[in-house]
Amino acid sequence: MGANIYKNKKMLAFFLVPAFGFLLVFLHYPFVMNIFNSFQKIGGLASQSKGWHDPWYANYTELLQDKNMRIALKNTFILMVSTVVFQVGIALILAILVDQIRVGAKFFRVVYFFPIVISATALGLLFNLVFLRDKGMLNQLLEALGYTGLIDWKDQARAVITMMIPVMWQYVGFYFVIIITGLNNIPSDLYEVASIDGASRWQRIRYITLPLLHNVLCTCVVLAVTGALKAFDLPWIMFPKGMPLNATWLTGTYMYYHACESRNTDYGCAIAVIIVILGIVSSQIVNRVFKEKDY
Repeated sequence: MGANIYKNKKMLAFFLVPAFGFLLVFLHYPFVMNIFNSFQKIGGLASQSKGWHDPWYANYTELLQDKNMRIALKNTFILMVSTVVFQVGIALILAILVDQIRVGAKFFRVVYFFPIVISATALGLLFNLVFLRDKGMLNQLLEALGYTGLIDWKDQARAVITMMIPVMWQYVGFYFVIIITGLNNIPSDLYEVASIDGASRWQRIRYITLPLLHNVLCTCVVLAVTGALKAFDLPWIMFPKGMPLNATWLTGTYMYYHACESRNTDYGCAIAVIIVILGIVSSQIVNRVFKEKDY
């Protein structure tokens, strides 16, 4: 009786067609129009097109010569590497540690995931107070420890690191939840057998936990790399318009600036196309390097 339900394909279409239509209208159509808009002359957001550029690829040749775009790509690449090493790496360590305890595990899961719940705008304002040069929380702490100088955490030399610390901190809990879910799916029998055979805790982690988490970690790395390309809200709140001296541009913030602030929407559309291309290429590279395995 139950098997006959799956022979009726009409119900599948009933659920799939509306979802496909929603994606077509609100995702695929805007993306295609974004590609066309990148070749046209468009002033401010929602302005009418003034025709095609001459040559039609003018925005893309300008991107090759744009110093700020090179800064944005460099900072985004640094953020990519940092998110893989620190976000996913710290999340993996925390997940393994929490998985080892039995009392208070739920408490730690809530605490580590909590930053995801907080608005990025609120976090940006909070970290602005933390990194203030005069009476900022971090400088007050250093002063209490005996350091008398005031550090400007938002000057050109430190701005990129100051911007990336909150971004990485915010999403550690996101990957922590994914990894802890993968740990829960590993049969406990494997650890018991390994313990009987005399395997130490580190050996159990190395030869059981990490191999069986390979596919989960692959997913986390892909999400971290593509997420770095789209990072916008928290960096924009802390360093609007690439301050200081255009040192903190990311691909996401630079695209938003041209699309919504500088009345150069078509240039912002061209940057958006580049972001999509980089996202596809980087995710394919990560998938090939961290190829999923069947166990």
